[in-house]
Amino acid sequence: METVLIIISVLIIVLVLLQGSKAQAGGQIISGGNAELFQNQKERGAELLISRLTLILGIAFFIISLVLYLK
Repeated sequence: METVLIIISVLIIVLVLLQGSKAQAGGQIISGGNAELFQNQKERGAELLISRLTLILGIAFFIISLVLYLK
């Protein structure tokens, strides 16, 4: 079970690093340089897949961590 948790955590790290466009825009919140940051933009294609995989793996990470803690 611990190995599954390690694999999921590595996959989450990789998927978050692949979401670079959000991170670049997020840095401009303080300076106010990006007016389009908070607009409702739809993700499409690979971006949507990466986003959904990150969500699913995050939920799996939380559940497995909780099960291991209660064990």
